[in-house]
Amino acid sequence: MGFYLENPGQIADADIVIGIPTANEAANIQGTVARIDKGLADYFPGMRSAIINCDNHSADGTREAFFATPGKAAKLYIATEPGEGGKGANIQNFFEMAARLNPKALVVLEADIKNISPLWVRNLVTPILKGAGFVCPLYERHKYETFLSNSIIYPLFRCLYGRRVRQCNIGDYGFGPQMLQIYLNTPFRNRLVANSGIDIWMANTALVSRLPIVQAIMGAPKLHRIRGRFSDLPDLFAEAVATVFDLMGAYENYWLRVKWSKPTALSGTDLQEVETPFPPADVNPELLHEKFLEDFDKYYQLWERVYGPITARKLQEIRSIGFQHFSFPTQTWMSILFDSAVAYRGMPDADRTDLVKGLLPLYIGKVLSYVKKTWRMSLQQAEEFIENECMMFEENKPYIVKMWTKDERS
Repeated sequence: MGFYLENPGQIADADIVIGIPTANEAANIQGTVARIDKGLADYFPGMRSAIINCDNHSADGTREAFFATPGKAAKLYIATEPGEGGKGANIQNFFEMAARLNPKALVVLEADIKNISPLWVRNLVTPILKGAGFVCPLYERHKYETFLSNSIIYPLFRCLYGRRVRQCNIGDYGFGPQMLQIYLNTPFRNRLVANSGIDIWMANTALVSRLPIVQAIMGAPKLHRIRGRFSDLPDLFAEAVATVFDLMGAYENYWLRVKWSKPTALSGTDLQEVETPFPPADVNPELLHEKFLEDFDKYYQLWERVYGPITARKLQEIRSIGFQHFSFPTQTWMSILFDSAVAYRGMPDADRTDLVKGLLPLYIGKVLSYVKKTWRMSLQQAEEFIENECMMFEENKPYIVKMWTKDERS
C-alpha cells in the first residue's frame, strides 16, 4: 500500500472508482478531474463515485491542485514513498486502495489528456456495468502516431493471444472487480512493470483472463503531452519490448494453444461527438534512414548469430537498397520478432539487454518502410495495410510455436 494516504471524506465504498496516476501533474490534473467528475455526474448520477489520485509523491503541488478541484465525487489521494517513481507503482497502489471500496467498475485515466471528454467516462464505465471484464479505449489515431503498437504490440498480441484489440498500450482502461482481483493476485512483477510496462502488462493480463473484452470508441484522438523524441526512444522501446517478451514466457501455456484471432466487441458506436483534429505528424523519413544505418555494423554480428545467415544477408540487401527505394519486408520483420522472442527467453539479463538494443535499429528500419509505403494513403488505407500484416503474423504462427517448443525440448 502507499506510503501516504488521504481520505478526507472517510469513504468506505464506491460503485465507480477512477484512478489518475501522476508524477508532477499540477498543471494538468484540475482539468482532467473536472471533466471526469462531470462525466460521473452526467451519466451515473445515482451511483456513488470516487476519484483517486495515485501519485509519485509529487513536489509541484499536484496533491493540492487535485483536492482544490470542485466536484461531486469523493476524492482520495495516495502517494508512493518520496523518491519512488514509476507509473506501475501508482497503479499498484490504486489496485490496493480501490479493492477496499468494493467497486462495480474501475477506470484508469492519464492526467495529462488535454481533450478528455465526460463521454469518455461513460464509454469506459458502461460496458463494465453491463458485464465486460476489461475495456480498452479505441482513440482515433494519426497513421504515424503509434509506430510501436503498429509494428510490434498489435501484430504480436493479436497473433499470440487471439484477440484483435488495437491499442493495448494506450494507458487508459476500464475493468471490473473480477479483473481487479486478477491484477492483485497475478504473481508476475518485475522492474519493467513497475514503470511504463504497466500498460502492456494490464492489457496482456486481460487478454489471457478469459473475461469479456470490449473496445470503447472514444470519437477523437487522445491529445496529451509529447513524451520525448529520439533521445527517449531507446529506453521506451526497451521497456515495451522486454515487457512483451517477458509476458510471452509468463503466458506461454495460453498462447501456444491459440490458433487464430477473433474480433473484439465495440461500444460507444452511438458517439456523436465532433472529432478533434489530429495533431500534425512529426515524421522525418531521412532521419529514420540515418538512424537505421547508424548502428548497422555495430549489431550485425549479433543479428547473424541470433537470426541466422539467411536473415542476416537479407538485412544486408535492405541496407544496400538506399533511401529512395527503401523497403523492409513484413516477412523479414516478422521472422526477426519471432526469433528475438525465442532467443530472449534463453538469455541471461545482460544478453537480453544487448538483444533488445540491437532490435531498435531494425525497428526503425521497419518504421521507415511503413512510412514510405503509406505516405499517400488515407488513414483507412493505412489501417488495412496493418491488418494485412497482422494476418501474415497469424498465418506464420506455427513457426514461432515450433521454435518455442523446440527450444523447450533442447
